[in-house]
Amino acid sequence: MAEIKAIVFDLDDTLYPECAFVLSAYAAVAEAFRDRLGDPQQTKADLTAIFDSPDRRRAFDALLAKRGMPADRDLIAAMIDTYRSHTPTISLHRDADAALSRLRNSYRLGLITDGPAVMQNAKVEALGIRSLVDHVILTDELGEGFGKPHPRAFEVMAEVLTVPHAQCAYVADNAKKDFIAPNALGWTTIQILRPDGIYSDAVPPAGGSPHHAIDTLDGIDAILP
Repeated sequence: MAEIKAIVFDLDDTLYPECAFVLSAYAAVAEAFRDRLGDPQQTKADLTAIFDSPDRRRAFDALLAKRGMPADRDLIAAMIDTYRSHTPTISLHRDADAALSRLRNSYRLGLITDGPAVMQNAKVEALGIRSLVDHVILTDELGEGFGKPHPRAFEVMAEVLTVPHAQCAYVADNAKKDFIAPNALGWTTIQILRPDGIYSDAVPPAGGSPHHAIDTLDGIDAILP
């Protein structure tokens, strides 16, 4: 393994628990639409129950169906907008906060994250990420089709950090898409396996297996030469 000079992180379920954002967003939606949905506490409870069901990806549709309400597309669109744009109540995992503080003394640090830019930026701002790393890439801002597993974000990151691909490492959680591009570019890839991670059971495709796996970011130091 070449000497690593840059460590780039994924965001959701790597640096903070994604479920915390979901619950924060559900609370914001429940409060914003209390005139249509009723008691915010009950709405949040109903949405939380749906999150733990197969209807997770269509939670708002499922909520309206549960309430016997028509599938109002304008209402659902407004709920989605609130979900994505609210100011979230979230915090870094303790090991992530410690790792970013510790590693920045020896490495160039970056962040690459997928998802709607307004939503991911709200997370980045709430967590104070920009003060902890050298560069942040929201793949949505690169244009349509440049989300992972497309290599563009990794190419841009290496260029901005002025570090060769062979000396870059990527730390992420979702084996289904996170490691394909950095593997192909010659990066060292590390999967963080958190017990509450939404994608902890994801199966990697061909070329998408990480080189290393850890269950806490405290383990990064033992992997890198």
